[in-house]
Amino acid sequence: MFLQAIQMTRRDWRAGELRFLLIALIVAVASLSSVGFFIDRMRAGLSRDAHQLLGGDLVVNADQPLNAEWRAEAKRRGLGLAETVTFPSMALAGEGDNTRSQLASIKAVSDGYPLRGTLKLANGGEGADIETREIPATGSVWVDKSILPTLDIKVGDKLRLGDLSFVVARIISIEPDRGAGFINFAPRVMLSMPDLAGTNLIQNGSRVTYRMLLAGPARDIAAYQKWLQHVIERENAKGVRIESLESGRPEMRATLDRAEQFLSLVGLLSAMLAAVAVAMAARRFMLRHLDACAMLRFLGLTQNQVTTMYLVEFALVGLAGSVLGAVAGYAAHFVLLEWLGKLVASDLPAASWIPAVQGVATGLLLLIGFAIPPILQLRNVPHNRVIRREQDPPQAATMATYALGLLTFIALLLWQSGNPKLGLLTAAGFLGGFAVFALAGWGAVRSLRHVRSVINHPSWRFAITALQRRTGATVVQVVALSLGLMALLLLTVIRGDLVDAWRNSTPPDAPNRFILNIQPEQKSDIEQRLAAAGNGNGASALYPMIRGRLIKINETVITGDTYVDDRARRLVDREFNLSTMRSMPAQNQIIAGRWYDDSKPEASVEEGLAKTLNLKLGDRLRFDIGGQQVEATVTSLRKLEWGSMRVNFFVILNPALMKEMPQTWITAFHLPEDKSPLANELTRDYPNLTIVDIGSLVRQVQSVVDQVVTAVEFLFLFTLASGVLVLYAALVASQDERIRESGLLRALGATRSQLSQAQWIEFALVGGLAGMLAASGAAAIGWTLARYVFNFEWSFSPVVWLAGLITGSVCAFVGGWAGLRNVLNQPPLQTLRGG
Repeated sequence: MFLQAIQMTRRDWRAGELRFLLIALIVAVASLSSVGFFIDRMRAGLSRDAHQLLGGDLVVNADQPLNAEWRAEAKRRGLGLAETVTFPSMALAGEGDNTRSQLASIKAVSDGYPLRGTLKLANGGEGADIETREIPATGSVWVDKSILPTLDIKVGDKLRLGDLSFVVARIISIEPDRGAGFINFAPRVMLSMPDLAGTNLIQNGSRVTYRMLLAGPARDIAAYQKWLQHVIERENAKGVRIESLESGRPEMRATLDRAEQFLSLVGLLSAMLAAVAVAMAARRFMLRHLDACAMLRFLGLTQNQVTTMYLVEFALVGLAGSVLGAVAGYAAHFVLLEWLGKLVASDLPAASWIPAVQGVATGLLLLIGFAIPPILQLRNVPHNRVIRREQDPPQAATMATYALGLLTFIALLLWQSGNPKLGLLTAAGFLGGFAVFALAGWGAVRSLRHVRSVINHPSWRFAITALQRRTGATVVQVVALSLGLMALLLLTVIRGDLVDAWRNSTPPDAPNRFILNIQPEQKSDIEQRLAAAGNGNGASALYPMIRGRLIKINETVITGDTYVDDRARRLVDREFNLSTMRSMPAQNQIIAGRWYDDSKPEASVEEGLAKTLNLKLGDRLRFDIGGQQVEATVTSLRKLEWGSMRVNFFVILNPALMKEMPQTWITAFHLPEDKSPLANELTRDYPNLTIVDIGSLVRQVQSVVDQVVTAVEFLFLFTLASGVLVLYAALVASQDERIRESGLLRALGATRSQLSQAQWIEFALVGGLAGMLAASGAAAIGWTLARYVFNFEWSFSPVVWLAGLITGSVCAFVGGWAGLRNVLNQPPLQTLRGG
């Protein structure tokens, strides 16, 4: 039987019966695997580049000098190593009565700093910033620009730190690992590690952060991290924390998480297009083999023998198509990288073997889920079809295989996305679209009978009659075309809206300054001055800030020893920045519970804090605020937009509860470069203010966003090309039946012109309906993804429906031309004999 299946495969291949299916499978797997290879390398590159914001792959923080054993172990393992020491201190300039001082964040760095990323220095106001791999020379310092006017100095002047004087050599533009911690809010002064001891600034009681930066292969870093965590637990080391990209940078984690979701969406849409292509190709194969299968049954083969032959044939085609598709995808991703040129870093990490395995497995899964069900119908072809051309309806067991295909499809989406929420929502959207499109197509075809009685034009009557005569085929074509168009609209029009919304979440005018410690009597004047500077857009709203320590959860007294997790310990060992307000701040979203109504003591908690401290709705939190204790019940959990750079609070308490509590105010605002003197004016008029410049951090986040958006846009274009091929496959799948109908009508007297017009009308009706349905589905899915996955604001655009109508009609016309150009050029008798 196996040899007979091989012979049948060779015969079908020579006859061209398998080429369409093989091409569809190759295109499907190639589109998925090429995107997979590119995403794999891009993700690795993004992760590598994001580690630049830490200065290394792993950072060990401590409030005491680091253990020499830890340093020695890192060197023994061959890891790159650099160290920094950071602390607040006064920087002095001038002599005698002209001495000026400024609180600065002093940072001593060792050779090799930073291990990841690049320190950038200002180029004297001329041209782009200068990238450097050096550190300040002995006897010199590099400083933030903001410290110069405060101390009334310039590059080349002297600046004193403790017992030593230094020359201000350069101005720091971007410091990759600076972060947004409150210890870094003062302007930076950077010096070399050998100069630190001579300043005598570090004394008993000094608030110092010692950091060891490590870099190396991911496996070696993970092994060292595991070893170090074991040592810390064994020695019960206090004040030590291990910081990685996942644990240390919430604003960058939010950006990278969103990048992963966008890249996953590309894989999902590619999978959907692939499923449509293979399903339509398999259906075409089944329809063209009904007569051959009937002949085999007539010659004595059993149902099981027929099934085995076709399964072997499809297994060979599936394996060949999957492997060829994976190879083509690997080659295509190099073409894509070359095409992108300078838009994508040329030093991306090498691709792993995972996308190849995923590509081959995806091809086989698609074949099992979408090709096997139509083929199993061939086992039910009756003997008498040789004479009567009849076929029984699909049996229950055969129909059950479609359920297998459905489950396979959902599993494929979840696998491709790596995000259950994104995968399930997208799968639900497409499966719901399948049902709605099928119902709408059936209803539209049924309603055409009223139109047929009104229109007397022969071509219109031919077109409407053809659509009604094969209602099932028409509905299948409408559904296939609608699903394909819906994916394409998501890839084009909707893609633009999603990308724009993402950019807007961290826009160019995102806040780049924080003002802390605003006193109640200063609030009104500062609001007016920010509004006069062009910051009255809501980003500069002032929020009350109250310092309080969490001391009790329900009936449990909370201390640092209550938790095992290091981050949880740090949170309960320090004071929280609490706030109070009547309405929820912008960029916040309630994911559980309800916002408080101020009628009784209640609180809203950020979801990450709740997870870290094991908080849930209904828990009672007690805070110590300046010796006064308040207790509130958690009524909601909030999701914050960390990438927005706006003011965020872990815990917000209702105003009635906090009415008598001492509070200061905080705000975040965007200060354009041409209005930078405003910051100096505010600190001059209100010396108690702390103004923090986070412009470099905003630029870093925006840089990562731009890189990911560029990758996503080009990935969308690549998937769009594969989608066009899928639509062509869906359209030509019914061309054999159209050929026979055209031949019969011409034999009965219909003219070539009438049939041509009828075909164009038919495709226009199908394409227009499919386009409108696809636009509606794309808009619905786009809104759902924006609302529940990406957390974007969404607005519907009529362009989507116009694009759907035009695209559907154009695709239908192209498919009609592909089917008509040969049919109408051959005699009717030859067409009928060929059928």
